[in-house]
Amino acid sequence: MILPCPPLDRSEALRYLGVRGEAPDDVTALLSKAEALLCEKVKPRYVWRALDPPPKFPGEDLKRHLAGCRTAVLFAVTLGQESEELFRRAQSGDMALAVTLDAAASALTESCCDLAEAEIRKAFPDRYFTFRFSPGYGDLPLSVQRDMIRLLNAERLIGLTVSPSDMLLPQKSVTAILGVSDAELPKARRGCALCRMREQCQYRKAGEHCGF
Repeated sequence: MILPCPPLDRSEALRYLGVRGEAPDDVTALLSKAEALLCEKVKPRYVWRALDPPPKFPGEDLKRHLAGCRTAVLFAVTLGQESEELFRRAQSGDMALAVTLDAAASALTESCCDLAEAEIRKAFPDRYFTFRFSPGYGDLPLSVQRDMIRLLNAERLIGLTVSPSDMLLPQKSVTAILGVSDAELPKARRGCALCRMREQCQYRKAGEHCGF
């Protein structure tokens, strides 16, 4: 399914760039150029599937996350190969633009996840949802992405694959799991304490967070 290209969340893009406070004029100009290129070229797509009962993936954190949920929704979002091509072309002639495109595309991917999640929620009126939980959070391994891509038929439907090192290709892509319940769910714990990358995380070292 195709998603509209949402407006760029500039504060998020600046966070990916490591810019704090007000952005310099040259960075603002580069962001405007990156946003225009992305919205002209990329074709955001997503696919989803509801599983009842939820899948039995490894790790305890996802199991706790889905406690009380009768259904789990698996979904994947990608900006497609178009974003990779934009980045490669910029790398060959304008590294400042390439870096800005990378940050803007990361922010755009998260906004597309929000749009996809909003559409998915429409299919479950009067139900309650967890926040989205992705491979790499807590003790849910990245290798789970292979199973998710297979269950979603994402390679055929939206061109999404997984590298030998369990990274998504195209890179500006996300897989995630939503729990769906008939009853209101307690607020789940989230944040750095659950993340297996917390010791290496550059956001955490800078006193910030990635949004999880």
